[in-house]
Amino acid sequence: MSSQQFPSLRTVAILFLFGTAFGYLEAAVVSYLRILHEPARRHVYPDRAASELFPLLTLKQVEAAGQEQQSTLFVEIGREAATMVMLAAIALAVARNARQWTAAFAIAFGVWDMVFYAGLKMLLGWPASLLTWDILFLIPVTWVGPVAAPVLVSVAMITAGIWCLSREAAGRPLRIGVWNVLGVVLVALVIILSFTLDYRNITAAGMPHPFHWGVFALGLTIGAVSYADGGRSRKGSADKRAEQ
Repeated sequence: MSSQQFPSLRTVAILFLFGTAFGYLEAAVVSYLRILHEPARRHVYPDRAASELFPLLTLKQVEAAGQEQQSTLFVEIGREAATMVMLAAIALAVARNARQWTAAFAIAFGVWDMVFYAGLKMLLGWPASLLTWDILFLIPVTWVGPVAAPVLVSVAMITAGIWCLSREAAGRPLRIGVWNVLGVVLVALVIILSFTLDYRNITAAGMPHPFHWGVFALGLTIGAVSYADGGRSRKGSADKRAEQ
């Protein structure tokens, strides 16, 4: 590999190390937050096990619990936003163009998310299984889903990111056109939709309805097709140039 080629192995190692450390840090922070929120949750739902996240407290119940509980809610939203900025920043630090940045972000995000759940399992003994429901994000509305769903997204992101960077290192970068970009945007929107379709029920202190696996699977399929098309279009262009 020449000095002009993208150093994928070193880059992937950096992203994995960062994602691993950051994932554990997030798990530690969440373990503290759960301890802080537990008194209010116990007051409203005295019969609920500490390992159960649902039903959630409504905004009125949070306000009734006092200023401290309201403050931690805003702290949590700020933490989530800062998390995305940090993952985007490490990707920007190792990337040379938008294509590499997207791949690097996908790897960092995927590793961070998977280590986060592994850290929670180690620190809190939670989740009980991959089918345990979790609160994924609060921005702009509440995202929920079985742990298996974000883990599958993380696996897909890591795989796609490594594939993209490996092609960069080999001098055969993905050829990303308008349709590929639209496909990636669409997959993100569809997967987010699968996590947020039930948000009104969840924020009203309801128990989660069955997860929309069909919508979720559609999103992953669109993403796979978009990335695969990027690889095929690049190969086709190279073959045409060789014939000429």
